[in-house]
Amino acid sequence: MEKKITLTGFLITLAGAIFFSTKAIFVKLAFHATKVDAVTLLSLRMLFSLPFYLAAAWMVSKKENKYPLSRRDWFWILIMGILGYYLSSLFDFIGLQYVSAGLERLILFLYPTFAVLINTFWFKTKLGRVQVAALVLTYLGIGIAYFGELKLDTSNPKFFFGSLMIFLCAITYSFYLVGTGRLVQRVGVTRYTAYAMLAATVGIFLNFLVTHNVRDIAMSGTLVWYSIALAVIATVAPSFMMSVGMKQIGSNNVSIITSIGPVSTIVQAHFFLGEKIIGAQIFGTVLVIAGVVLIGWQSKNSGEIPG
Repeated sequence: MEKKITLTGFLITLAGAIFFSTKAIFVKLAFHATKVDAVTLLSLRMLFSLPFYLAAAWMVSKKENKYPLSRRDWFWILIMGILGYYLSSLFDFIGLQYVSAGLERLILFLYPTFAVLINTFWFKTKLGRVQVAALVLTYLGIGIAYFGELKLDTSNPKFFFGSLMIFLCAITYSFYLVGTGRLVQRVGVTRYTAYAMLAATVGIFLNFLVTHNVRDIAMSGTLVWYSIALAVIATVAPSFMMSVGMKQIGSNNVSIITSIGPVSTIVQAHFFLGEKIIGAQIFGTVLVIAGVVLIGWQSKNSGEIPG
């Protein structure tokens, strides 16, 4: 049964969605100011996030009456952590080097529709008319916004490569969402979030050690501050805000409220990065948000929990 929306739950979820939307802004600013590469920035983000998730994992492990995790649980938490925060974050950071922050958020926002398709074709859930309409709206909106952006960014030789990376990010994150919906009820939201993030952190660090030399990092105060902002404001704080939101108002309401994400990113990108806001982008954004809200509304009325 879906929970009712409380003012506290709404505000916490809204703040979490806005904090999450700052990620692309901080990444773009860091790339411009420090010339850091994607893997190094991602590794620094997780380095500064690590103490918070270690503390969360330790606090959760101290609580009594917790469901003991089986080897199968540990295996799937590891897989979900790698898919959800390692691969998707890596694709995202690489893509942000070549596409605007506003377009990144729009493409990434396809993940709820991918989650619906995964549930439909993999777990054989029924795809209703409202969900079909929502999928059409969402992909139409992305298409309109994408071609509008393409006209502005024709000089970028890696525009399509960057778009592909963000698209892969959305796909891998949707697998994470589907897996989360099936694991979190048994494992617990906070424990699952902490363990999945720790698994992802290990993967990111191994990637860095294989491809980079620690001594080659051009550390500066600017890079450190952007990495801390990415870790605390755009990663740790919103991830736990979303956990609280899910507990208070339910996953369906959270998925609808987080539709503010693309709008927040586009507005921030305009003021902090100087990105233009064009009519096609606005129209496409409206269609995408309408499609995602329809998916959440359909799931709420049918009593299903998405992903």
